[in-house]
Amino acid sequence: MTKKALSVLAMLLVAGAIFAGFKYIEQPEEKDKVIISLVNEGLTTFHYSPKILDDELSVEVMKLYLESLDRNKLFLLESDVQELEKYNTLLDDEFKSGSNVFFDLSFSKLQNGLDRADGYYHEILSEPFDFEMEDKTWNNPEKLSWAKDQKELKDYWRKYLKWRVANRVYNKEQNVLDDIKNGEEVDPFVFEKAEKEAREDELEMMDEWFETLNDMERTEWLSLYVNSLTSVFDPHTEYMAPPRQENFEEQMTGQFEGIGAQLRQDGDYITVEKIITGSASWRQGELAPGDKIMQVAQGDEEPVDIVGWKISKAVKIIRGKKGTEVRLTVKRKDGSRAIIPIVRDVVEIESTYAKSAILGENKEVGYIRLPAFYVDFYSENNHNCTEDVKQEIIKLKEEGVEGLVFDLRSNGGGSLEAAIEIVGLFIERGPVVQVKSYQGAAKIKSNRDARVYWDGPLVVLVNDYSASASEIFAAAIQDYQRGLIMGTKSTFGKGTVQNMIDLDKAVRGNANMKPLGALKVTTDKFYRINGGTTQLQGVESDIVFPDAFEFVKTGEKEYDFALPFDEIAKANYSVYSGNKQKFDHAIKSSQARINSNPKFTEFMDYAKWLEVQNEDREIDLQYATFKAMHDKSDAVAEKYKNLNKSEDSTAVWALQTQLIDFKTDTVKQTEYKRWFKSLSKDLYLQEALNVVSEIK
Repeated sequence: MTKKALSVLAMLLVAGAIFAGFKYIEQPEEKDKVIISLVNEGLTTFHYSPKILDDELSVEVMKLYLESLDRNKLFLLESDVQELEKYNTLLDDEFKSGSNVFFDLSFSKLQNGLDRADGYYHEILSEPFDFEMEDKTWNNPEKLSWAKDQKELKDYWRKYLKWRVANRVYNKEQNVLDDIKNGEEVDPFVFEKAEKEAREDELEMMDEWFETLNDMERTEWLSLYVNSLTSVFDPHTEYMAPPRQENFEEQMTGQFEGIGAQLRQDGDYITVEKIITGSASWRQGELAPGDKIMQVAQGDEEPVDIVGWKISKAVKIIRGKKGTEVRLTVKRKDGSRAIIPIVRDVVEIESTYAKSAILGENKEVGYIRLPAFYVDFYSENNHNCTEDVKQEIIKLKEEGVEGLVFDLRSNGGGSLEAAIEIVGLFIERGPVVQVKSYQGAAKIKSNRDARVYWDGPLVVLVNDYSASASEIFAAAIQDYQRGLIMGTKSTFGKGTVQNMIDLDKAVRGNANMKPLGALKVTTDKFYRINGGTTQLQGVESDIVFPDAFEFVKTGEKEYDFALPFDEIAKANYSVYSGNKQKFDHAIKSSQARINSNPKFTEFMDYAKWLEVQNEDREIDLQYATFKAMHDKSDAVAEKYKNLNKSEDSTAVWALQTQLIDFKTDTVKQTEYKRWFKSLSKDLYLQEALNVVSEIK
């Protein structure tokens, strides 16, 4: 959330006025038409950069829709696609008129494809696969063409299922080897037995997947179609069908039960998108963004394979009562696998707030970690990140620190106003960011508090998951030359704002037709005070750390139809010119240390290896070759397992106020000790300390 609640309320009121002409029709089957018309009107009226619905756009929508409808090319035949593509230049007309003729046709084709595939997988999985024969498939379905006939489509299914069964067999073999390594008595691995069990597991999973697909509400299928339109406006504009809207609103409350991880659908896989700070997953420390969840087990029970599941179904078995254990089998970005035990809990809100520590043998550097730009618009008694950061600065100054490291790594953003106010803790009065709305004019947002709470050396840590409000803060500090930005080459690059339009509130009429869902629409764009924008290019670090995932595609620039980088007029501001000479020297010295550090050299070696692993390639399904490939990947992953950890330790100290709390709160003491330990081995943080000492 990046704007005050009143602005969101105003948005809804305006939406209600504009959409007042829409009136519900009594027949339930007309609901599709109402949703299509509302979304089209919302995009046209509120989007920051509205597009003309024409034939060219229609072609792009068709391409996205076919990909979302059947990404793996397992349901539709070439003839089906050809019939659908007759509407290539007609979808714009369908959306303008609110027609659902094309959607009905595509929905019918998909249902036929589901019925056809139901027979395929049952037949294929009833017999053992021949893992000695030469057989290959692509790791990227985009390399496949649409099947010309049912014979070819069935062969697609055979290779697809064979690949999945091969993965299951390999996992079973690794489980046996891990048990033997741990000294447990287990039955020896027998390939034929494992292959049979793997097919049985795959059949069970397929049955559940198809049951889920058949249980999907029509509105959920409609959302795939409608979002093929919203996606060509920008990647963050989205129609949310009622179930998706409910999940989104639950996430926005800031309270999460279960493991505390935000998940997203990534083809057949459920992938970890974000770890909620303070959650059970965050405290356990092993689950990471990008991990693909393969299996879920309740404590010591047998794991359930969830590949191919919908998120809504997977969440039901991942979540559970506080205090119970769930075991996740995940596949990491580097291809290695891990079993992660997590004791479910309710996210402790305290853990999501700003917190601090003292670093260095002489206790000379303060450290503040801000996980998000949080604020409660509805209660003055609740936490506000500006006030929290201010208090941490005051406490650190009382401890006598001479420099400060402000950590925004993986901070996905939050309140725009909070970002402006926190910049104000480090600078005098002046502009911080410029905001341009869908209504046109750019407005300068300024810090109006003359008091500076920290005027000493400042280093800001970022990475490629630092986004939105984090980028506003880092950009302002950089533009004023107030501090140095250290991290990956650049931050995420999201310089846009979204607001929600509840479609139920935007229309009047028959309540029986509700719920209709919501439209999340991009309404504003951020600009730096130097006139540039954080959109796409993010904030480029002054000091760049090697990044193990440098060649893995991440960030706003990798999204199709992301809004472009552009520039507006520069705001009137004055830089802290006295810092330039010190900064130039510190940057040069730091980059020399980084370049000569063999640990950082390993990062680039690993990054280059990962780049190759992520290339499109054919997968050999002959098991001996398949196993050799995975064994090699696991060996490399093991070699670089502790890549981010320093062999040396940084001294980390608790503040006096924390020591007082620890006497009465042993849980907090334990959590902070674990946190201090991770900070002591943080390779990036160690170099940040060196830089702070050079800019004093």
